[in-house]
Amino acid sequence: MQGHRNLHHGFLLVTVVVVLAGVAAAGSIPAEQEADRVAALPGQPPVSFKQYAGYVTVNATHGRALFYWFFEATTNPHNKPLLLWLNGGPGCSSIGYGQSEELGPFFPQKGKPELKLNKNSWNKAANLLFLESPVGVGFSYTNTSSDLKAHIGDTITARDSYKFLLGWFRRFPQFKSHEFYIAGESYAGHYVPQLAELIVEKNKKASKDNHINLKGIMIGNAAIDSETDLKGLIDYAWHHAVISDSLYDEIKKKCNFKLINVSEDCNTAMNKYFEVYKIIDMYSLYTPNCVDTNSTTNSRPYSHFRGDVPWFISSLNGKVLAGYDPCASEYTESYFNRPDVQQALHANVTKIPYAWTHCSDILEYRNADVAFSLLPVIKKLIDSNQRVWIFSGDTDGRVPVTSTRYALRKLGLDIKQDWTPWYTDKKQVGGWRVEYKGLTLVTVRGAGHQVPTFKPRQALQLVNHFLNNQTLPSQPF
Repeated sequence: MQGHRNLHHGFLLVTVVVVLAGVAAAGSIPAEQEADRVAALPGQPPVSFKQYAGYVTVNATHGRALFYWFFEATTNPHNKPLLLWLNGGPGCSSIGYGQSEELGPFFPQKGKPELKLNKNSWNKAANLLFLESPVGVGFSYTNTSSDLKAHIGDTITARDSYKFLLGWFRRFPQFKSHEFYIAGESYAGHYVPQLAELIVEKNKKASKDNHINLKGIMIGNAAIDSETDLKGLIDYAWHHAVISDSLYDEIKKKCNFKLINVSEDCNTAMNKYFEVYKIIDMYSLYTPNCVDTNSTTNSRPYSHFRGDVPWFISSLNGKVLAGYDPCASEYTESYFNRPDVQQALHANVTKIPYAWTHCSDILEYRNADVAFSLLPVIKKLIDSNQRVWIFSGDTDGRVPVTSTRYALRKLGLDIKQDWTPWYTDKKQVGGWRVEYKGLTLVTVRGAGHQVPTFKPRQALQLVNHFLNNQTLPSQPF
């Protein structure tokens, strides 16, 4: 992510073998599932739903294990779908962002030992699974330090996540028949469709035991096409009065975003654009930065370039994203570095020699294994009859709705219903939607990069309609 530290060698590997043990009779709970049961977290309010956390080994030879946190649905979990949530980065934690600041049940609080219960948690709609991926992110680890040094990329991330799912379903066989969906945001515009594509391909030859009942994907403020991501980034900044006419013209003149390796003149011009990130939050254009005197948010280095890694990827790294409370990430980081919290979550069992952070300081993402465009994969998923929704908070300047609209034009899909407002239960416009043949685009009015953080009620409405394959209401109600 931002900077890099050498991973200490030789720390103890505790291999979590994904074997269902101790099953005495049909319908009994696998022993490893019960071992992952989280009784309660420090400061947790009482809840009626079950939660589990732990590791699934995805490569025993290298000692790679991915950490998960799973919440059963608040009601009728045996009838609800299963939803996997992935954050982006590349290299940012879905435990830190997705669970703790966006759509999970529990939010850490400032200066308080207790967790706040999120009344708009997505486990009201589905059984909710968070995964820290790839290895090196959050509590997920590897016993082979070379895994973290330019060996991690899109391909390995998808493969390891697929192996995780196979192991997780063996541990939780009662959810294997449920409809399964994958959702995420930002660089999960890579992770989500790539994992879905791999599942679709593997399902063609998979045994009954390894078949995954995938039904669709949903991605928010998604990095899905480098050219349009960057074109939309600059157009959005100019249209929202964030950059000058002269800088806009300079970037337009010097940058050919169709190229993976742009010119030095383009790099220089783009560096001028990124200067604005030091003074405002481009991930949420109209909310304040964290100015807590104890906060490290604003002093944290924000790297746009990393060796020869394309800056269309590296410039997504290292930013502590803001929400209604722009310092929320500080409370989360403090909470997950508490030994009693880690013990309750069955986390950090190998005593990883670095602190838990939102975005990995030790992971180097591989230049040669970064997809320039995910549009062919998305088209393939559409052709495979997967449900595909893309949503976009319209005050996000980092992966703006402008970029998403440019990208979807490239797909050339037929429009079934164009640019229709959708409404919340308060008779307010929640945003707009476009129904393409095979894909739905939804905007969320007034939301930044992390849509559920800024518009939690609308986000819950969104995921409910996605999972139920229902069109968002086009009339006030």
